[in-house]
Amino acid sequence: MEDGDYRSALPDPDEGETQEWRDSIISVEENFGPERARQLLQETVIAANEIGVPVGELTQTAYVNSIHPDDQPQYPGNLQMEQRIQDVIRWNAMMMVTRGNKYFEGIGGHISTYASTSHLWEVGLNHFFRGKDGLGNGDHVYWQGHASPGLYARAWMEGRMNEQRMEHFRQEAFSVGLSSYPHPRLMPDYWEYPSVSMGLGAMTAIRQARFNRYLHNRGLADTSESTTWYFMGDGESDEPESLSELTLASRENLDNIVMVVNCNLQRLDGPVRGNSKIVQELAARFTGAGWNVIKCLWGSKWDALFAKDRHGLLAARLEALADGDEQRIMTDEGSVIRSELFNSPELAELVADLSDEDLEDLASNVGGHDPVKIFAAYTAARAHKGRPTVILARTIKGWGLGPSFAGRNSTHGKKKADQPVLQYMRDELGLTFTDTQLEKLPYLQPANYPEEVEYLL
Repeated sequence: MEDGDYRSALPDPDEGETQEWRDSIISVEENFGPERARQLLQETVIAANEIGVPVGELTQTAYVNSIHPDDQPQYPGNLQMEQRIQDVIRWNAMMMVTRGNKYFEGIGGHISTYASTSHLWEVGLNHFFRGKDGLGNGDHVYWQGHASPGLYARAWMEGRMNEQRMEHFRQEAFSVGLSSYPHPRLMPDYWEYPSVSMGLGAMTAIRQARFNRYLHNRGLADTSESTTWYFMGDGESDEPESLSELTLASRENLDNIVMVVNCNLQRLDGPVRGNSKIVQELAARFTGAGWNVIKCLWGSKWDALFAKDRHGLLAARLEALADGDEQRIMTDEGSVIRSELFNSPELAELVADLSDEDLEDLASNVGGHDPVKIFAAYTAARAHKGRPTVILARTIKGWGLGPSFAGRNSTHGKKKADQPVLQYMRDELGLTFTDTQLEKLPYLQPANYPEEVEYLL
């Protein structure tokens, strides 16, 4: 150590060895570059944590799933049945907003947001969220408000909503309508918590989890099995209060809250971080605040590619992509995905046996649209003890709605599904509507899906 260096005041039983470690990392950087030096330091920190040396967690980890495929639990549900249920809900949610804006121009609403979060919600509703009549006092769920049409469509399928009420979305002045967002005062028979107002939903969800812990610790109520779930979009993380209470949750060891961030990379008017990576930024912020971070970024179709990539080139390429480029490439044609994502001889070799159509399927199979990956993330979050957990789930805004919706910067403002979109959805879902019938914007009647309704209930 140099004289006057404040670090020399720290106790050091072997200054020579310390200097050797410093010199070695400097040498690596000079001879092999900063990336190699960073990798060695990261691996050293990981190894230290694994043997119980408390050096703290890395705030920046690779742009890959946190849960290895070998560690995934078996999915307990019927994936085909659940997909059919989700198809009905997505169709009716789209129709509700489209019909409302056709008959009342400018009434508003959102189609693409629910498309991006639908898998995240369905896995939770089918396998995790506990009602008030279940074990303990049930769970507390704060929903991403812009995706409310999906919950209304699901409630219709469950028999808790009817077609007449679906026809009055955002029409509350002169009828018993449906509020735009979760609003307990306007709809006390349906909504439990408000969640849309400048990030206040995140703050209140954390306070709810803290209150549940207070009730349990004082013997006032058994909330030991209650989990608070909070869903928000990555763009919402910039709202004033969204991340303001993170350290409260970690200081209080609130392992009874799970935040799920719907990372579709888009806000109201464009990319959340066009020239950087919002997932990596949020991972660093949550880790620094003391949270357990789970990344759910890539679906099952990516597993074989990552397994083949012995040198980590694919992970490095994905991490190097700015969000603006990732958003564009992942929703483009297969030839573009091949040339721009797999843009080196080594990466091209990884996908040499895949057709352009296969690459399009691969790109749309991100983690937040793969029930198996979502189930694994939720299971790990529920099992984690001692700290709150955040799940960063990569999704596509407008997923499944066709090329004019999926991943487009204009998709948030689209309030109607036009005829080409309806035709695309009809064909993708295997529906039998004629083009003439589509012009009337038909709903899918729950009564025509008795097996799906029985499974749902």
